[in-house]
Amino acid sequence: MRFQEQAVFHLTGSRPGDELEPISGASFRPALLAGYHDLTALRYDYPVVLVEGAAEGGVFAESLSSVVDGVLQELAPRGIEGERVRRYVLRLEREVRRLVRDGERGMLSDLWEKAAASVAIEGGDNVAEILSHASAQLTVDGDVVDCDHELPASFVEHAWRVTQQRKSRRFHQAVDRLVQALSDILRAAFIHSEGGRKPESLRAAVGDLHHDQFDFDAMSRLLGKGAPIDELPAARRERIEWALDVLERQRFFEPAPGAGLEQSAEPPYEYRFSSCAEAKEAFGERLGELVEFVKAMAVAELEADGRYADSRHDPFFAGFGEDALTPSDLALFPDYLVRIDPGRADATESGVLMEMLSSDLPVKVLVQTEDVFEESSLGAGHFGFGMRNVQLASTAMGLHDVFVLQTTSSNLYQLRRGLESGLEYAGPALFSIFSGSADPASSLPPYLTSAAAMEARAFVAFTYDPGAGSDWASRFSLEDNPQPELDWPIEDFEYADENLQRMREQVAFTIIDFMVCDRRYARHFARTPREQWNGNMTPVDQWLSLDAAEVGDRVPYVAVVDEENRLHRLIVDAKLMQAARRSRELWHGLQELGGIHNSHAERLLAREREAWEAEREAELETIRAEAATAVAVIPAPVAPDETAASEDEVVVEAEEPVAEAPPSDDPWIETSRCSTCNECTAINDRMFAYNENKQAYFKDLDAGTFREIVEAAEACQVAVIHPGKPRNPAEPGLEELVERAKPFQ
Repeated sequence: MRFQEQAVFHLTGSRPGDELEPISGASFRPALLAGYHDLTALRYDYPVVLVEGAAEGGVFAESLSSVVDGVLQELAPRGIEGERVRRYVLRLEREVRRLVRDGERGMLSDLWEKAAASVAIEGGDNVAEILSHASAQLTVDGDVVDCDHELPASFVEHAWRVTQQRKSRRFHQAVDRLVQALSDILRAAFIHSEGGRKPESLRAAVGDLHHDQFDFDAMSRLLGKGAPIDELPAARRERIEWALDVLERQRFFEPAPGAGLEQSAEPPYEYRFSSCAEAKEAFGERLGELVEFVKAMAVAELEADGRYADSRHDPFFAGFGEDALTPSDLALFPDYLVRIDPGRADATESGVLMEMLSSDLPVKVLVQTEDVFEESSLGAGHFGFGMRNVQLASTAMGLHDVFVLQTTSSNLYQLRRGLESGLEYAGPALFSIFSGSADPASSLPPYLTSAAAMEARAFVAFTYDPGAGSDWASRFSLEDNPQPELDWPIEDFEYADENLQRMREQVAFTIIDFMVCDRRYARHFARTPREQWNGNMTPVDQWLSLDAAEVGDRVPYVAVVDEENRLHRLIVDAKLMQAARRSRELWHGLQELGGIHNSHAERLLAREREAWEAEREAELETIRAEAATAVAVIPAPVAPDETAASEDEVVVEAEEPVAEAPPSDDPWIETSRCSTCNECTAINDRMFAYNENKQAYFKDLDAGTFREIVEAAEACQVAVIHPGKPRNPAEPGLEELVERAKPFQ
């Protein structure tokens, strides 16, 4: 009856009795996250320092742990003499991490100083001196940010600002060179003109130091004989002065300090926007000025090289318009950064976004996602997997020349090089990032929420880089996802059972594990007491791998822990399992794009293997036929009695060895029939092991329980494990286990 209640809940979501407990009032987390209660005690990627004044080719962001490692490398000698220094500097790092967790923000130098003061009070003598030396080794500074809801915007905007500064330096190098060249042409023409030979012009050219040594009036009369009024033709002078004026009053970049360009009377343009419509409108308003500037640069290049020919170039530049702009022209100018806030990616905004991306406009778009698994408007039990953002990324990749990067906040620091590549890409780019909600329904910290989303394939990380090659294999990558060749990542999980015995098993982290943390979906789970656990309860990943005929009366469960780290099993209803199956199919589609388990490649491989085997069989048939022909032409020896075989001709037929059970009641394995499926060693690799032929045998019967032997027998694909009788009569649940073991004896 108890199993029937579990089955009823799984199929209908209703609880027919009081054995299955709701989880709405409890706080559970996936079993694999049991060890992540206090992130401040761990050294990981966050918080991150957004480096100010990043040099050309340098990093724009560095993790706090990396900064501290750099300090220790310079400050702490190896060995025992440096241990005290390392201990206090690492304590300072934990204090900075704690300050950031509690909401402190600011420059690293300020937080470092505050943390150092706190650690010095606790540490006693000489600690302040040690930390002072550590502060002196701090070579980077910048805003410190944590992995939270605000991270995508601050991280991407800082990276964008750094790339624009690099672009600004390249821009000014090119434009300053042209301004200088045009100015030199005009200056040289003036010097050789009548105006350049006037006394006041000569006096200005020589300078104040030698005024008394020259008669500038006499020099002017002498040099002025036969000098041209102006050696530059009027048309050329007008053209050069026009180009110089356009270059000097540009508003695209702020002039660099000390550069030849003067600050325009109007401030530089703004390139950060909160909607695609605003960015599109701004680009349209500035397009005419941009066309004029590109035209002025082209004219300046020709004039500086002395290659401008009126008859050929005047007609070309007379018709120069926006149609003449090339992607390389647009790449000279700042990129438009658009941050689409969560909840604003509606159909209208998405339409304008796709129009901008397909038009090759210099735009970088950040789409931030708060929720990847929400119930749709169709009603309870119908789930959407952030479909709008999935469609945005898929559609953008379909345009073929748009850079697309999708990831979670927890992985953003690891993908910083990919982010830089997208920001420096000479074309449009889309960055889709899951951050979790500012008002989360999850009980996990923001870092774990976003990390769990990627781990569970709920928000997959991938990169599509059109500049990496000409085919999908070069452009598309899933390599940042954990264990991308599997349906779900699998990790080792160790725990103590009810008898305080150390247990170890491999557990998959599925999208159901991710959903356990979200209190909105508590009704889809039911906790079953430990005494109700049974062989029909199947882990979610294994249940999903079964077809309809194999599922039978099995019910899926997910392993979780409570706030005291006690292990529980939650039954999952059919609605959520249907959503999990759909999520896995979406992942399979991305795997195919990434060349993992590609059905076309596998079908071609099977066809080639079949053809190869047929060819090999034909060759073998030919060899057999040739061998039979050779035997037929050899005369057979005549025996005295052809009806009787000689002693040498007696043939003994070999029989297959039959594995026999040991005389005792101990468990045993038909080792020679083992198919190396890894099921038993995954349950307990101290009890089960492989021999030199990679076939299983009992390594140590006392290293596990009778329950593990029965579970291994049930999981064995070729039924070669025979449980025998229990060795420990006090083991809990033996009555049920003996019944389960009978089919395998």
